[in-house]
Amino acid sequence: MTLQLKVPKMACSACATTITKAVQTVDSEATVEVDLKTKAVTVQTAKSESEVRKAIASAGYPVD
Repeated sequence: MTLQLKVPKMACSACATTITKAVQTVDSEATVEVDLKTKAVTVQTAKSESEVRKAIASAGYPVD
């Protein structure tokens, strides 16, 4: 499943790395693409959207 998420607090490449690692804690095979300009995160995962959102929020980046 492909998820399109907005992460407004994401500002730099370190943020993107933290978010990627957070998603990969719930799905180690997830593919994460980050666009810092639009603050969009695209995730290819087998996990549910709520699990992915929760993982990102736990890392300190609430998802809109």
